[in-house]
Amino acid sequence: MKHARVACFGSIHEAVRIEGKLQLTDGRLVGEEEVVWLPPLEVGTIFALGLNYADHANEISFKAPEEPLVFLKGPNTLIGHNGETRRPVDVDMMHYECELAVIIGKKARNVKREDAYNYVSGYTIANDYAIRDYLENYYRPNLAVKNRDTLTPIGPWFVDKEDIPDPMNLKLYTYVNGDLKQEGSTKDMVFDIPFLIEYLSSFMTLNENDIILTGTPKGTVNVVEGDEVVVEIEGIGKLRNKIVSDKVFQR
Repeated sequence: MKHARVACFGSIHEAVRIEGKLQLTDGRLVGEEEVVWLPPLEVGTIFALGLNYADHANEISFKAPEEPLVFLKGPNTLIGHNGETRRPVDVDMMHYECELAVIIGKKARNVKREDAYNYVSGYTIANDYAIRDYLENYYRPNLAVKNRDTLTPIGPWFVDKEDIPDPMNLKLYTYVNGDLKQEGSTKDMVFDIPFLIEYLSSFMTLNENDIILTGTPKGTVNVVEGDEVVVEIEGIGKLRNKIVSDKVFQR
C-alpha cells in the first residue's frame, strides 16, 4: 500500500492512495492536486551514502569506496512532493541525486544481513541534491554540501516493503524539464541494503523511521533556477520539485 502525509482542511493528515485519490484517516477522499504534500513520514536519523554506485563514482573521477561512505543529514533538509528547493545565487554546480530511501521499521542492533529485511518497513524516494561548490573532499563532504534547508525532496509515497518484492532490482530515472537525464538500477549498488543495515547496526542502534538514502547512479548534471526535476523509482512513484532562487525566500 502507498501511504502519504499531507496538509489540507487546515491540518496534517495521514493518507493512503485508493483508486487515484487520497483517503484521509477520517475517511474523506481528496484529489492529489488538492493537498500540500509533506515528507511521507516523521523521519528520525537520516543516513546518506556517498559513491554507492561505481558508475557514479567513476563519472566524478573517484573509485568506489571499500567501506561505506556514510554521513548524516538533518530533518531541516526535507521537503515534500511538489516542493521548492533553493539554489544559492553564488553557486555554479548543483546536482540532483535520485535515491532509493530505506525506512527502518523497528529498533535494530547487531543485525545480521540475512535478517536485515525483517527490520525494514518500506521504501520511498529521495532527491538528495548536492551543491558541489561547497565540497571540501569527496570522502569528507561538509555540512553545506548536503544539509542546506529544502535540499532533499522526499516522497510522495511510503510504500510497504511487501509491495516491493526485490528492492535490489528497481529502475531509477531522473527527468529535467521532461528530458531523461539519469537512468540506473539498484542492482548496481556497491553495498546492498542488507549489508548497509548490518554495517550500521554493528556500531549504533537504528530506530523506527530512521532512513537510509542508498546513493545515486551516474547521470548527474547541473540544475538551475526554474528547472523542474522529476525522480522516479520503479514500483514506488514519481517525486517532482522545482529549483528556485534565493529571492523566493527573501533572505
